[in-house]
Amino acid sequence: MKSGARALGVAESFSGSDRSVLCGAVLRRDRTADGFAFGACTVGGTDATDAIADLWTSLDRADVRVLLLSGIAPAWFNIVDLSSLHERIDRPVVSVSFEASPGLEPALREQFSGDALDRRLRTYRAQPARRRVDVNDEDVFVRSVGVDDVAAAETVRAFTPEGGRPDPLRVARLAARAARRFVNEDAGLADEDT
Repeated sequence: MKSGARALGVAESFSGSDRSVLCGAVLRRDRTADGFAFGACTVGGTDATDAIADLWTSLDRADVRVLLLSGIAPAWFNIVDLSSLHERIDRPVVSVSFEASPGLEPALREQFSGDALDRRLRTYRAQPARRRVDVNDEDVFVRSVGVDDVAAAETVRAFTPEGGRPDPLRVARLAARAARRFVNEDAGLADEDT
C-alpha cells in the first residue's frame, strides 16, 4: 500500500447526552491527517449506519480507499450494518475492536427486549465473524466487507505503525472526544470521559 493511500477512520464519544459525537478522520498511510467530518447518532438507537454513511458523503473524498470503524456497536449498542454501509459508500469497510469477547449477543439480551432486541440481533447476526489479527505484537479483532481477510489484515497493519490501534481510529477517537467536550461545555452539560 502506497504511503499516500488514505483511510477514513470513524470513532465516537458520548457522555451525559442522548447523542453520541462521531468523528470521521481521513489519514494517509504516512500518518498525515487529511480531513475531518463530524456527526452524531442516537445513544441506544439504530441510526449509526446512516450517520456513518452521512459522514462519508459529507467528506466527498473519492481518494479515500477504505473505511475503518472502531467496533460495530457505538453509542450503547447502536449496531452498524457493515454490508449496508459497504453498499452505500462503495468501498471496503473494516471494523476493528480491541478486546476478546464472547460477542455482543449476551449483552444485547441483558439490555433490550421485544422488537428492540430482535432488530439488533438481526443486524448483529448478519455481520461477518470477527477474526483475530496480530498487529505489532498486539491482538485486534477484525470484521470486513468488500475485502478478503488477508487484505483486511494488511490494511489494518498498514495504518498501524505502532501499537494496536490504527491511526485513523486513534485520531478520530481523540477528535470525537474533543468535539464532545466542546459541545457539552457550550451546552453547559457536565462531561465525563467515555
